[in-house]
Amino acid sequence: MSLTLTVLGTASPHPGPGRPCSGYLVRGGGAEVWVDAGSGTFAELQRHTDPARLSAIWVSHLHADHNADLLAAVYGLAYGGLTPDVPIPVYAPGDCAQRLAGFLGWADTGFLGGILDFRPLYDGHAVRHGNLSLTSRAVVHDVEAYGVRIESDGRVLVYSGDSGPCPALVELARGADLFLCEADIDEHREGEQVHLTPEDAGGVAREAGVRELVVTHVGPTLTPEVATSRAAVAFGGPTRTAREGHVLSV
Repeated sequence: MSLTLTVLGTASPHPGPGRPCSGYLVRGGGAEVWVDAGSGTFAELQRHTDPARLSAIWVSHLHADHNADLLAAVYGLAYGGLTPDVPIPVYAPGDCAQRLAGFLGWADTGFLGGILDFRPLYDGHAVRHGNLSLTSRAVVHDVEAYGVRIESDGRVLVYSGDSGPCPALVELARGADLFLCEADIDEHREGEQVHLTPEDAGGVAREAGVRELVVTHVGPTLTPEVATSRAAVAFGGPTRTAREGHVLSV
């Protein structure tokens, strides 16, 4: 099975009509992984697969535009006829389960254990599902946050999550066939380095020597088209915009 990326959502910081927040379905090596679960992406996920078939869920950080649809998934998996045969592993920052339970008004996370198996991420975390490997690196953001390198049969997909400029992101993206990278902001506010500008995204892609850059998670101060154009100039290589519903071969 080839390595593919299905774009479920790209919006920041809230969903819009036809544009959910961050979420992707990665398929390869006999595995299917839901990468980030931003608002609106659980519905889009169901266009492409049965959620009960997921091999894993990977969440970059605990901002709502990357994880809020875990709530929808809980209801779908527990009550909506989408119950998996075994709990689906969820790789996420350590207090993800507690936050979900708290939102639902539950005193503990025990109920979630029947459908989701929460496993904390850390810098260097590595796991394999089938012939698909995922390696996470801590990146710079205003909360605990990770990017991920996904590999199968010699092909490499890297996703930035939300990140400011940092050496760890360059190292993570090194030599990737496809680099899915946020370009959330038009410019940095003084003293703040928690997101990437289009020039930052293109610069990371160039320094890391990636084959192709795909720009995503463009915030309200930019349009995806402008962000992609600016990133392409900085990168100097093949660059395109992540679009909802598109399936990209890595």
